[in-house]
Amino acid sequence: METGASPGLSADKPLQVLVAEDDPVARRLVEATLQRKGVSVTSVEDGLAAWDTIRKTHHDVLISDYQMPGLDGFGLTRRIRAAHFRKYTYIILLTVMGGKSNHLEAIAAGADDFLTKPLDPDVLYTRLHVAQRILGLQHHVKQLEGLLHICASCKKIRDENENWTQLESYISQHVGIMFSHGMCPPCAARWEAEAGLV
Repeated sequence: METGASPGLSADKPLQVLVAEDDPVARRLVEATLQRKGVSVTSVEDGLAAWDTIRKTHHDVLISDYQMPGLDGFGLTRRIRAAHFRKYTYIILLTVMGGKSNHLEAIAAGADDFLTKPLDPDVLYTRLHVAQRILGLQHHVKQLEGLLHICASCKKIRDENENWTQLESYISQHVGIMFSHGMCPPCAARWEAEAGLV
């Protein structure tokens, strides 16, 4: 039952979620819970199918059962982390087994979070909110660490949506720094000379 107390997911960039669950009833429950909140969901029946899917198409979040035939959730998590995909996938493991050792093993395998079955829809939704926030922060850090595409002529910057914006606007939006304009002494001297003022 939805309480409405859960934080809202950003509509700017909807999460792409992959669900890997061998139990068809549990898989449908997770899928329906996410779809009710407007999350884009792809579902597969086991770890091997999830691995095939994630190699072909990036998903922001993987929600995987821990125990599955063929390739379990820990093995799937290890494969994803070992692959070093260009884009990060936030991994949530589902398990019926509680306990500190299982949680530590999930984190050691590369999982970001874990939930215990039976699944609480509000808790799942809250964890997705956290996932979206962390993925957003990672995206901003990568942008700041990476190279910015800048026009050699007009100095506009190409953003992640392939739009060209003024340098000042881009930095204000992504870093929160405001600008005031002036001229450095060499540019001021050159401008005065070109204008015939000296």
